[in-house]
Amino acid sequence: MKVTFPYMGTVIIYKKLLELLGHEVIVPPRPSQRTIDLGVKYSPEFACFPFKVIMGSYIEACEMGVDTIVTSGGHGPCRAGFYGEIHKRILHRMGYDVDVIIFDAINRDKDKFMENVRKIKGKNSWIKLSKAVKFTYDLLKQIDVFDKEIHRIKPYEEVPGSTYKAWQEIQKEFDLAYDKKQLKKAVERSREIINSIRLKKVDEREKIRIGIVGEIFVVMEPSINMEIERILGELGCEVERSQYLSEWVDFNLVPSFLKKTHEEEVLKKGEKYIEIIIGGHAKQTVGFIVDFKDRGFDGVIHLMPFACLPELVSQSIIPKISKEHDIPVLTLSIDEQTGKANNLTRIEAFIDLIRNKKLGKFVV
Repeated sequence: MKVTFPYMGTVIIYKKLLELLGHEVIVPPRPSQRTIDLGVKYSPEFACFPFKVIMGSYIEACEMGVDTIVTSGGHGPCRAGFYGEIHKRILHRMGYDVDVIIFDAINRDKDKFMENVRKIKGKNSWIKLSKAVKFTYDLLKQIDVFDKEIHRIKPYEEVPGSTYKAWQEIQKEFDLAYDKKQLKKAVERSREIINSIRLKKVDEREKIRIGIVGEIFVVMEPSINMEIERILGELGCEVERSQYLSEWVDFNLVPSFLKKTHEEEVLKKGEKYIEIIIGGHAKQTVGFIVDFKDRGFDGVIHLMPFACLPELVSQSIIPKISKEHDIPVLTLSIDEQTGKANNLTRIEAFIDLIRNKKLGKFVV
């Protein structure tokens, strides 16, 4: 099979698992303006922005000759549960003979889930499959550690751009790892790369910590969120996202009796504001705002794809949470019409307000 997948976050993880199972993997191009234009052209007008970007990404991958797309499903009122099927129908209507393998939660339809697993497994043994999954999971956990570290130290780099250069090198190190020995070497080498970055000393009272919450695709994929983590880092802010792929795997795929996740605590913190799961990551959004405040963060930026119904609900509740917990929150709506210059001005003003408040220059 010539296999591809949605482009989101650190894509070497998806690539790694499929390669270990012997598939020919075609990594879709990083989302660009062409990706967005294609997605907008062939998607329903009022589909949310992630749907359109993923649609464009699939079209570009099909142009590169893929015959199979592996993706995840969704549940609840969020329309993400229909993404895979609608994407498949649009691609077939465009003349692409492509199979779309959609992984929903195993407890929704165990037989269908196992059927999809067998498709991906191919002629490999179950032992080889389990080893490939375990190795990819270990690699994912490690690379997310360095992802967090990079965005923690970014504002203190002496040489502008050195942390992102280091991040590119780290990803290359992990991309070369295909067994435990190579993974250990990649971790050691990545730690050396991190330690080689020269950092300025900054008084703890002057540090600004910003959390990013919202729908998982716009939170995790920098090519469509204006590379907001980079922007905030250049404005002197430590950044942490509400969504990391390893944490998503822990919460959604690892049985609860094997691992207690931080997301469970976050959901409890959000229950006061959204009692039930309404789809997407709306409950996580409100819960993480409270969590970031509890952990001493100075502010939160909420990323909301235009036409995302769950995030519209969370947006309506955010002013109350912000007031009750005394933490400033800036909501940015992201879609194909997003003006980067306008949002950059809003972000800069937001950080200036936080910095001045922290330094006691005035109260907001």
